[in-house]
Amino acid sequence: MPWMLLLLAGLFEIVWAIGLKYSEGLTRPLASGITIVAMVVSVVLLGLAMKSLPVGTSYAVWVGVGALGTAALGVLLFNEPLTVGRTVSFALILAGIVGLKLATPG
Repeated sequence: MPWMLLLLAGLFEIVWAIGLKYSEGLTRPLASGITIVAMVVSVVLLGLAMKSLPVGTSYAVWVGVGALGTAALGVLLFNEPLTVGRTVSFALILAGIVGLKLATPG
């Protein structure tokens, strides 16, 4: 269960990161509201996951899921370039997330 909470926390991190782009600096009320709610939900879920998982693992996975998902959506939604270097870097982040999952009890 803590890993599911951590994954959900990371998914909400993606929502708020993308929401920041759509909110245009928190100047658009609807997008800003969604962004702020996603921020709160993400941090609460992270905190719940940290009850059972090590803080370093939790934070690294949370950031990794958020970074990987946000970068992927940047490519898909905002036509950001998908270069070989970025692709390799994304794969390294994914490998780190998987490695932490495999190396962490719980």
